[in-house]
Amino acid sequence: MKEWVIAVSLLTGGVLMLLGAVGLLRMPDIYTRMHTATKPAILGSGLLAFAATLYFADLLVTLRALLIGGLVLLTAPVAAHVIARAAYFAGVKLWEHSVRDELKGMYDPDSHILHSPSHLNRDTLRE
Repeated sequence: MKEWVIAVSLLTGGVLMLLGAVGLLRMPDIYTRMHTATKPAILGSGLLAFAATLYFADLLVTLRALLIGGLVLLTAPVAAHVIARAAYFAGVKLWEHSVRDELKGMYDPDSHILHSPSHLNRDTLRE
């Protein structure tokens, strides 16, 4: 039974990582690419670390797997957010079929200030 859990965890983690890599090639803009790369990387690496923990059944390996999983869980979303924010402020365009731009009109490139929606006119937010 333990071998099956390890095999399913490895296979699922590997498939998720592969889907994330394919998503990097298939998605149309940087924002959707980061979303596609971050979500599977977190879950896939967590499943691979879980499988390693079960397979080796060693305290040191378990601690390393928890450390790796925790670091990926903390750093991947933060890195994706920072890269997306930098890309947006640098003027990287959204995909032409994106439904809405929630930051439109909120960023002042001259002062580098990002305003909250309460500072804007409601008509600006609906555009």
